[in-house]
Amino acid sequence: MAEAAPVNAELLEWPKKDKRRLLHAVYRVGDLDRTIKFYTECFGMKLLRKRDVPEEKYSNAFLGYGPEESHFVVELTYNYGKSSYDIGTGFGHFAIATQDVYKMVEDIKAKGGTVTREPGPVKGGTTVIAFVKDPDGYIFELIQRGATPEPLCQVMLRVGDLERAIKFYEKALGMKLLRKVDKPNYKVGAISTDDVYKSGEVVKLVIEELGGKITRQPGPLPGINTKITSFLDPDGWKTVLVDNEDFLKELQ
Repeated sequence: MAEAAPVNAELLEWPKKDKRRLLHAVYRVGDLDRTIKFYTECFGMKLLRKRDVPEEKYSNAFLGYGPEESHFVVELTYNYGKSSYDIGTGFGHFAIATQDVYKMVEDIKAKGGTVTREPGPVKGGTTVIAFVKDPDGYIFELIQRGATPEPLCQVMLRVGDLERAIKFYEKALGMKLLRKVDKPNYKVGAISTDDVYKSGEVVKLVIEELGGKITRQPGPLPGINTKITSFLDPDGWKTVLVDNEDFLKELQ
């Protein structure tokens, strides 16, 4: 055991050296074509690609505001024969930045979309926001900001222990804490990596310390052959680590 500590300390440095970025927010929908139509017409997203994996009985659609090589996108999953899901209360919302929230909400209403909070300044501030609901019940916050190359800008998840969650994402995934906001009154991601197997070892160490669960050991994905590993964080949120080279092959 005396020799294990230096080895583990070196391994835990790997996420800081690895080439990583958020690739996809992955979630399930009951009607792929309906959701594609809503996101392209109401949110102005582009359909980047679709794939069908009949042997595993699911299909995917990838949508966003720019190419997957450089942009964070949503990955919609349709499981054959499943028309609806219970979203629960853990997932909060996605956020989309736009230069004119009022106009975007008007367009969404005109296309039959559901607005759950009308446009206006955020409570206690001046930033104009609105909330809308997609056909499956997922919530999107619209935030008025200047022009940006990355409109899909935030994913809000609810956690049971904020400090534990921050520590987990910093140690297991190499993320940086950008800011914290204290408001006393107040579902899955994909991340790229140069080495799925080494990254999996790091996650295993952090899970032993902070909790969580490995849900898929590192290796090729059936039907696609992209190497991945997946795990649950201490609050049950699932993350998939995807091999960088294999991911780029998917886009060819």
